[in-house]
Amino acid sequence: MAFVCLGLASCATHVGHVGKSVPPVRTDYTVWRDITYTPSDWPEALQGDLYRPVAGEPAPAVLLLHYGGWTGEDHRNHMAPIARKLAGRGYVVFNITYRKAPRWIYPAQVEDIHQALLWMRVHAKENGIDATRIATYGYSAGAHLASLAGLLKHPYDEGIKAVVAGGDPADLTMVESGSMVADFLGGKKERIPRRYIEASPVYQVTKDSPPVFLYHGTMDGLVPPEHIRRFASALERKGISHEIYWLKGRGHITAFLFPGGAHDAAIDFLDRVLRKGD
Repeated sequence: MAFVCLGLASCATHVGHVGKSVPPVRTDYTVWRDITYTPSDWPEALQGDLYRPVAGEPAPAVLLLHYGGWTGEDHRNHMAPIARKLAGRGYVVFNITYRKAPRWIYPAQVEDIHQALLWMRVHAKENGIDATRIATYGYSAGAHLASLAGLLKHPYDEGIKAVVAGGDPADLTMVESGSMVADFLGGKKERIPRRYIEASPVYQVTKDSPPVFLYHGTMDGLVPPEHIRRFASALERKGISHEIYWLKGRGHITAFLFPGGAHDAAIDFLDRVLRKGD
């Protein structure tokens, strides 16, 4: 379905230092840069940037996950506009990075996401987080991880209440060529077919899954729209509330660079799911 949303003025960019609160141009939130969310014995120290409303009651929170094909660099800076938009709407946002393939293969990245969620819950009170209202939000590889984090249960996690996924490669069994997914999963599909299923959000939907908001370019050649259609079908079969925002004529990269009203529609969705009791 399509949405018509009013755009919001974005917050100014902030430049910060490790362990220092950075007052924004707007006074409704602050930013703390490069917080290490992993314990000292974790295989690799990982960081996130925390965007926190200045005052008020404990707020719902969003774990934000960047793109990058599960490999390459820390792209938190490219997710900062989304983080600022969410923070401007009253959400606490933890914009994190995670371990990269091929050095670290699945499920290392999902374990990192759960560790970030644990950090958010342990430090909820001091950071104004309502630990009963946490969502995941990502694009591309980040969307895939956001979806898995929302769908896979973890012993010490209380469960994700909503998922926002843009350009989501939701069914990795569809991938027939290239090395990106093989590097992430540790082998080709014909050698480890079960892992391709286990790592695909499409096959992890249950009747207890959280509501999902999907946005995707109709001309996406890297992650074909069929991924989203399959994901939506799986959600529908299990009776899970979900919404789709199609970006007409956009490819994978252009849907990220020129998202139209997708982000505002996604935050409206989060408002409906996470703030319905407010």
